Amino acid sequence: MVSAPLWEVGTKAALPAASDVDLLIVMGGPMSVHDETEYRWLPAEKQLIGTALDAGRFVLGICLGAQLIAEVLGAAVAPMGFHEIGWFPVRRSDAIAAPATGLAGTLGRALPQRFDAFHWHGDTFTIPPGAYPIGASDACPSQGFLWRDRALALQFHLETTVESAQALVENCGDEIDGGGRYVQSREAIAAEAARFAGANRLMETVWNAIEQVVSPG
Repeated sequence: MVSAPLWEVGTKAALPAASDVDLLIVMGGPMSVHDETEYRWLPAEKQLIGTALDAGRFVLGICLGAQLIAEVLGAAVAPMGFHEIGWFPVRRSDAIAAPATGLAGTLGRALPQRFDAFHWHGDTFTIPPGAYPIGASDACPSQGFLWRDRALALQFHLETTVESAQALVENCGDEIDGGGRYVQSREAIAAEAARFAGANRLMETVWNAIEQVVSPG
């Protein structure tokens, strides 16, 4: 198992140097990648992602983390005009299933053609040049990408637990209360615990594939 110390950006703790890590996991948040004036740590986080990729380190980004990777790689990040919140299926891209080798091939075999994922976002990104798209949902055509076996960006959440979903509902519930075509109710989000377990099992499969790249053998 790869050890994963936690850095909380926005605190006084300095971010690590790319040379000090084997892998970065960049998680989510309520801000946009463009909110650099309000969140002054964003440029430093983007710089770390770029430096890590240049140094050959692997970077996994989820939700905001995926959007940050996309921008660093030259893709566009912009509001969708609505939210996608709750449980919605993702259709795996044929492109990620095409390669026979590398992490793309492994992920293509591991990801079902259609799987349930948890979503909580209002921004989206284009696919960077040279990257394999992961898949799409009805609300969002860009649900992730794999870039050069070194960066995996997932707009959706497979790591979410019942507890972390409840925390999101408690702290960001105003986004749910606004409603929308792709916004589920508080009750629907937490209705089926089996959904969380299934997503977590798929996340474990994805993580195992990443570990083979980060620490082969």
